Amino acid sequence: MLELENITAGYGDTVVLRDVSISVPDGKVVALLGPNGAGKTTLLRVASGLIKSMSGRVELNGEDVTGRRPYYMSRRGLCNLPEGRGIFPSLTVRDNLILQSPKGKESATIERAAESFPALATRMKQTAGSLSGGEQQMLALVRTFASDPKIVVVDEASLGLAPIIVDRIFETLAQIVATGVSVLLVEQYVTRALALADTACLLNRGQVVFTGPANELEGDEIFERYFGIEISA
Repeated sequence: MLELENITAGYGDTVVLRDVSISVPDGKVVALLGPNGAGKTTLLRVASGLIKSMSGRVELNGEDVTGRRPYYMSRRGLCNLPEGRGIFPSLTVRDNLILQSPKGKESATIERAAESFPALATRMKQTAGSLSGGEQQMLALVRTFASDPKIVVVDEASLGLAPIIVDRIFETLAQIVATGVSVLLVEQYVTRALALADTACLLNRGQVVFTGPANELEGDEIFERYFGIEISA
């Protein structure tokens, strides 16, 4: 489904990733984990076409899409949910939903949003920027239903949210996974990410230090051995 092969990438003269390879199979979830500064967000940006890699190859659904722009990746079935919500704050909730929808499916998207997130149903005329952080993330997540993606790339969906909202976000991610969509997930709540994932990939200082079944990390000391940190609850 999504293959990142020998990716070296960064910003200007600064190299963040060095020869990183990750595979996200069809219908599977890969949790991309590691400490701050490991290169997780940079890898997601390469996968989404937001930045070009210095070397390496990106393949989506069997097609070489290395260096392709984000709109091209979107048309090929990749949905990017970036850190920081990824919405249009000056537009209303309704207008955000319309922009997220394929042409002719706007009403269905609005109905699905109201059904999945009742909190949005009463805020259709409210500007998205005035919503709470949790409501903004809910609005961003609607895109995964509206665009009918083949793979979803998620960067810190729970960042800065209250625990009760985090529960709702993970419930929604589980619903997305249940439809057979592939997911590449960066998440601060490590144990939650591992519970959702089939495979875990650990990055440290821009390099892969572990790839394997997610359940091999449960109760393991691998985070202490590689990163010197404890797994968050």
